[in-house]
Amino acid sequence: MALVFRVAMQFVGILLSLLGWVLSIITTYLPHWKNLNLDLNEMENWTVGLWQTCVTQEEVGMQCKDFDSFLALPAELRISRILMFLSNGLGFLGLLVSGFGLDCLRIGERQQDVKKRLLILGGILFWAAGVTALAPVSWVAHRTVQEFWDETIPEIVPRWEFGEALFIGWFAGFSLLLGGCLLNWAACGTQVPLASGHYAVAEMQTQCSHLENGTANPSV
Repeated sequence: MALVFRVAMQFVGILLSLLGWVLSIITTYLPHWKNLNLDLNEMENWTVGLWQTCVTQEEVGMQCKDFDSFLALPAELRISRILMFLSNGLGFLGLLVSGFGLDCLRIGERQQDVKKRLLILGGILFWAAGVTALAPVSWVAHRTVQEFWDETIPEIVPRWEFGEALFIGWFAGFSLLLGGCLLNWAACGTQVPLASGHYAVAEMQTQCSHLENGTANPSV
């Protein structure tokens, strides 16, 4: 029963981490980190991302322009671009490393200790990816709140607000953190007895086959 729980936690951890990694990539390239609405002659909606700024008008539609220079960006956007790239890379490495540490991957009966270490390393990489995804979106959100309540700016001047990318980035970061926690819990929380090496490996492979068959042929 412990092996079934362990395999299930590994699958859930990998799925959460994969979801967080995909969402972090979407956050990196989505041009909706900050929004600005202007009620002029026609409705305008300005959005800013890490790579470009866009304006949406009712009659014209959306038009985007890439930033001309990396050095000309505000500090929070420059650092956010670097951190999001780092998060994407760490998440990809975490998927590769933890994938080889799954119990369902048959890499030899004598290598359970290696697979455990791979799972732990993968979980740590997912933690790092989650932190480096949460840091930039939280920093941009903090700067947006500061500018929104800045008393030196006249009230008539429109204020920037949170964009959809910030919420996606928060969800991505927490998914990566939770996925890493589950993988480390699966690696450290349940131990396979060393004295029953052949039996333990055979039982894990049988449980994995049952899970795969149950997914492929769901009962009616």
